[in-house]
Amino acid sequence: MDFNSHADAIVRVAVGLVNELTPGERRGRPWPPPPDLAAAATEGLRTGYPGHREATEQEAGELAEVATRLRVVFDAVAAGDIDAAALQVNALLQETRARPMLERHDGEPWHLHFHGPGGTMAGDWAASCATGLAIVLGSEFHDRLGVCTAPHCDRVYVDVSRNGTRRFCCTACQNRVKTAAFRARGRGA
Repeated sequence: MDFNSHADAIVRVAVGLVNELTPGERRGRPWPPPPDLAAAATEGLRTGYPGHREATEQEAGELAEVATRLRVVFDAVAAGDIDAAALQVNALLQETRARPMLERHDGEPWHLHFHGPGGTMAGDWAASCATGLAIVLGSEFHDRLGVCTAPHCDRVYVDVSRNGTRRFCCTACQNRVKTAAFRARGRGA
């Protein structure tokens, strides 16, 4: 299930930033704020763009603020409140003045960017992520955004499977839940 290659990568970056930069729980364990914010921000950016340059400490701090706002969108969708998700995305779009623009750089063909020249890295990514999420929310696939349903995990995901039935952020969480269910059935027999 593809929205388009650039939008897909941007939505993956939104997922990566939220998962790397927001505290909570991950795979059954507490997930504190990362000690090396720049490394975590870089990891989040490389979720969609593997060759992305490393983020500076200042950029990482700004990206962490963006990630906190993006998490609200995933939480709202998971709670079934598409209106709240749309309002958050619209606020980000308005604040960042996101606008589509065709650009060509780094030897790549013309492709769509959602921010203009001269912005900050965090501001540009906020505009891009908000636009990518707007594309998802404005389609019949809004339910493809989610928060892991495994106990003690609040990491987010975008479901790009054909049937749209993903419930977990990763196979580790899916296996944890299946193993727990298997053991519970064994105790009940």
